[in-house]
Amino acid sequence: MPVYEYTARTATGDETKGTVDLPSVDAVREHLRKNRLMVIRVREQQKRKRGGRIPTRDVVVFTRQFATMINSGLPLVQALDILAQQTENKALADVTRQVVYDVESGNTLADALDKHKNAFSQLYVNMVAAGEAGGILDTILLRLATFLEKNDAIVRKVKGAMIYPAVIFSVAGIAVVVLLIFVIPTFESMFASVNLQLPLPTRVVIALSEILQGYWWAIIGGAVGGFFIVRQYYATDGGKLVIDRALLKMPVLGDLLRKSAVSRFTRTLGTLLSSGVSILEGLEITARTAGNRVIHDAVMRSRGSIAGGETIAQPLEKSGVFPPMVTSMIAVGEATGGLDEMLAKIADFYDDEVDTAVSALLSLMEPVMIVVLGVVVGGMIVAMYLPIFDMINAVQ
Repeated sequence: MPVYEYTARTATGDETKGTVDLPSVDAVREHLRKNRLMVIRVREQQKRKRGGRIPTRDVVVFTRQFATMINSGLPLVQALDILAQQTENKALADVTRQVVYDVESGNTLADALDKHKNAFSQLYVNMVAAGEAGGILDTILLRLATFLEKNDAIVRKVKGAMIYPAVIFSVAGIAVVVLLIFVIPTFESMFASVNLQLPLPTRVVIALSEILQGYWWAIIGGAVGGFFIVRQYYATDGGKLVIDRALLKMPVLGDLLRKSAVSRFTRTLGTLLSSGVSILEGLEITARTAGNRVIHDAVMRSRGSIAGGETIAQPLEKSGVFPPMVTSMIAVGEATGGLDEMLAKIADFYDDEVDTAVSALLSLMEPVMIVVLGVVVGGMIVAMYLPIFDMINAVQ
């Protein structure tokens, strides 16, 4: 039986809301009338999907269209209705219809959006709340769309830099496994038939082949178990701090992660401050969206510093995570009262730095991958051919 949400007025004029399980809208209206309630609105409750996140690209398009309609003078509910009808992403369309109902029921837009964390982040909700309070919702939405586009571009660049080496090493791993399971045993049986003393490299490769064939289940189990152990460890505060700190210290990759984190931090905080969000709330939101525990802790220490009447720049400088240029520019922004503009300039600079770091990582990974693959695969082939050379010499 479907579930219906209703809004009605009591005999004293008070508004009340609720849900009932009845077969139709007419049955709901009849039920409310019997209970001496004046019907305002009845609709079937939407099934809330909380599975996967809605892609950022769809949220960006939604936000830009929403800003355009609000700026053109369309009422809020009408704009949301239009978006629900024309949005191609069905999950986002369902979310928009739920937002429409909540807004019609008297909730603020920010409160309605806050119920759908799979689509709208805390940063998004807080900026919308600031836009509603200041009467500049269309301006805030345009800033949000720009921010989301640039932030998504940074994330895609970093992920793109990881995909290429991951694919190459995965293919190489599969090739090595195929060699050890199907090719090496053929050579082993051939060497056994001639009763030849095998060189050390050949014995090592054959031993690896036998281990893989005999204990493949233990290797897979160990790999899966290790993955879950690391994931559980990373879920703890201490584990996340240790792993994130180690990632930042890695050569080349650590530099890329640091620059992308600085870009995200400065753009997020700058966007929040320019939208009217208080600096303490902005720092808290920025810390939650940092994506790295070391950055998170540094930002939260900075928030504590501000709450104690000090500056933002000093705790960031002490953390050792942020480059001196960043902390110096933030200090200048604080002193001149133009912190939001200064943060935007830093973010633009580090966007370009991320591009450079990605190119450097890819240019470094290519020769490294060639050397590693050559040593592993070539070494196995040479190890298998060494006894053959010995057999040829023995025959001569």
